[in-house]
Order: sequence, then structure tokens, then C-alpha cells
Amino acid sequence: MVMAGFWEIGGAEISFRKDGRWYADEDVIENARIALLFSKHIEPDGEGGWVIDVGVDRQPCKVDDTPLVIVSVNGNLQSGYSVRANDGITDTLDSATLRTGADNVLYCTLDRGERGCLDARFLRPAYYELAKHFEQDADGFLLRVAGGNVRIGTTVAG
Repeated sequence: MVMAGFWEIGGAEISFRKDGRWYADEDVIENARIALLFSKHIEPDGEGGWVIDVGVDRQPCKVDDTPLVIVSVNGNLQSGYSVRANDGITDTLDSATLRTGADNVLYCTLDRGERGCLDARFLRPAYYELAKHFEQDADGFLLRVAGGNVRIGTTVAG
């Protein structure tokens, strides 16, 4: 009986790209359950790279930017904001971790417990939803939150 683990599928480079999708070589992994499985089990490999660890199988993978992406934002000034990432987890947005990178891409950090804190890139629809609550002043952008505004930091690319 053939096992359907990573190694038996074999040979493909698994990658997570800036568009928030998983790839096997250059082919998009269309199976939503496989993509969710990979997103739930990606973790640092301890050597500066990434690995998908589902217990009996560990598959190195390439991450183009961040291991997670923000797919939706909900909330408002009064109730606060929550974000849902591609790993299926909805969590309160820690607005203090918001920052922009190259090409004004928005990022935040998500606490994933045993998996540690992982950076997440906002996909456009989520970015636009949160941007409705931005204000601009001479020093940049702020997010309106209950109790005051939070400055959105910047990250120098390099």
C-alpha cells in the first residue's frame, strides 16, 4: 500500500508566495485542504528557513516573503480590529506591530503559540478594509483605535 506522505508525492519544491498561495514547483496547489494543512503547520526550521511539519512528515519549503497572509479584517474603532490569516485563525490585531515595507505593503505580527510569533503580509482586500481606518499626518499614517491612534511603523527593505 502506497502512503500519501510528502516523500511519496515527491520531488516538487513547495513554496508559499507573496500572493498568499501555495505552489508545488510552478503549479498552484488548488486543493484548499492541503493549502490549509500547510499553512497550519509551517514553522521555522531553526536554520533560517521554513519547514512544514505534520508530525511524521517534515518537508522543507520556500517562503517568498512571510509564512502567513492576512485574508480579512473585521472591526472598528470602538470594538477593535480582528484579522483572519490563511491558517484559518482569527485573532485580535496587535496594532502596535503594524508596519509597512517595500511598495507600501502592510505587515503585522501574529502570535501562534507553540509556533511562535510569525509575520503576516496583508493581502489587498484586507489592506483596503483596514485602510478605511487610517489617518495621515505629516509623519505618516496612523490607525484609529479606541483610546488613541497608533502610528504605523516602517521596515527598511534589505
